[in-house]
Amino acid sequence: MSMNGFGLASTLASILSTAAVLASVGASAQPQSVGRVVLAPHRAVYDLVLDDDKPATSIEAARGRIAFDFTGDACEGYVLSFRQVTQVSSSEGGPRTIDARTTSFEAGDGASYRFKTESSAGGAPAEIVDGSVQKSGGGYEIKLSAPKPETVRQTTDALFPNAQMKAVIEAARAGKTTLNVRLYDGANSGKEVYDTLSVIGKRIEAKPSEAPLQRPEFETLARWPVSISYFKVDSGETTPSYTISFELYENGVTGAIKLDYGSFALRGTLTRLDLLPKQDCAK
Repeated sequence: MSMNGFGLASTLASILSTAAVLASVGASAQPQSVGRVVLAPHRAVYDLVLDDDKPATSIEAARGRIAFDFTGDACEGYVLSFRQVTQVSSSEGGPRTIDARTTSFEAGDGASYRFKTESSAGGAPAEIVDGSVQKSGGGYEIKLSAPKPETVRQTTDALFPNAQMKAVIEAARAGKTTLNVRLYDGANSGKEVYDTLSVIGKRIEAKPSEAPLQRPEFETLARWPVSISYFKVDSGETTPSYTISFELYENGVTGAIKLDYGSFALRGTLTRLDLLPKQDCAK
């Protein structure tokens, strides 16, 4: 995952909502009816540390935090507010702080998407990418207002983050072990598109290790180990740009995350989870 705000921020956010995020039928996280995926509105905080299981080529230490709010539904659309602050120490340049923020809105029917990302490193001025996307005619049109006004037309369809997450949950419920999806999430320059490969493991029966998930609302919810690799379209690369692994609940909540950037990886522990009220929506 590029350190430019997730592709950094928006991509992880899609997984977590995330994104993400890519569901419960309410803040009580009750089991869902088969065939309908409902993403639960929630607020979450993850503490990040360097993953010692993956040798880092130049990173000596890393720690950080992810905080986000995810609200909305298929009737009114989905709203995400996301921030990740990571302090990275390398053998080459010493410590630096990377601050990535994303806000986004995705229409409930998956036909349109708005986003704004701000990312900075080492106290430098923030890089801003601001745009909107509308699907039409089997493709979609990207209109960017920052970093400069620009319109880009894509003739091949792609899913937006929440539609992607629903597709992963549907595949997991159906017992599928892999899922290929083309994704647009506004990452990096706002013009990049990714082919994603999701690898889905068997349903996890053991109790979750993270304290915020050890609550009655989650005891009957299905969850699966998922790993999603992101390949930049038309790059010709066979190695993913980045990979995100996590435990995915059927309401879109995620735990035990791992962010693999290639040269190093971060492991995230869920330290806070608030299930938020939701409106009635039959979609």
